[in-house]
Amino acid sequence: MKIVVLLKQTFDTEEKIIVTAGSVDDSAAKFIINPYDEYALEEAIRLRDQHGGQVIAVTCGPERTQDALRTALAVGADEAIRLDDDGSFGDDGYAAAAALAALVKPLEPDLVLAGLFAVDSGAGSVALQVAERLGLPHASAAIKVSVIAAAERAGLRAALNEVDIEAGRYALVERDVEGDTETVTIPLPALITAQQGLNEPRYPSLPGIMKAKRKPLRTVSLSELAVNGPSTDAAAAASLSPASDLSTRTVRTRLSAPPPRAAGKKLAGAPAEQASALTELLRTEAKLL
Repeated sequence: MKIVVLLKQTFDTEEKIIVTAGSVDDSAAKFIINPYDEYALEEAIRLRDQHGGQVIAVTCGPERTQDALRTALAVGADEAIRLDDDGSFGDDGYAAAAALAALVKPLEPDLVLAGLFAVDSGAGSVALQVAERLGLPHASAAIKVSVIAAAERAGLRAALNEVDIEAGRYALVERDVEGDTETVTIPLPALITAQQGLNEPRYPSLPGIMKAKRKPLRTVSLSELAVNGPSTDAAAAASLSPASDLSTRTVRTRLSAPPPRAAGKKLAGAPAEQASALTELLRTEAKLL
């Protein structure tokens, strides 16, 4: 199996975010692999170990994102690719998804894995946009993933009440659906996003870190991409110039830090008086009533 993992480098979750002059000051910040993408990477390595093949880690970003790819290689990925976006995408998921889809398409993966969302922006649409652009079926918020043959899926189809879609192999996915779970099968190739609890990500070992130095890590520029339009049969065959399909659709107009927390208030008087005063504060100051 050839498995592609979409990674994003984000702030360390313990990092204190500093906003200055309308932007985040990341000069002294520590960066890590997005935690949800770590689940995707771990699952890719486990599936490769079970079924054979290779794991390719892919990210989009500036030169510092190579650190995330080196970590992925040390953990167990076989190859890594960095898409250099020249900083032109900013917060725009549309352009990032278009570029990543163009990068992933010629790799012809059997499975694409990504995190459910990015902890820095809270956005979770890029991976699903990639799936749509590549015409791949997808399942989100996976908490258990296995790859099964067509014969195994035939026995499950009636129980899962699914439409018969012919394929050589399928992904059997148990997914989180807001307090409950749902089990689905999707034909490969496909894209799956990982929810917390899918697995327990491993740490890079010393031998893994040493091996990572010899594993291939290449950089691809936007000018090298053949960017495709939306994944309809007619459009999929059309090759568009990067500029025509990588134009950003989202612009950040303002970024500001939350207001400083006000000092707490102590309500005096009898319980009934305190309750009345609290209700009034919730209505006039907190605007909750």
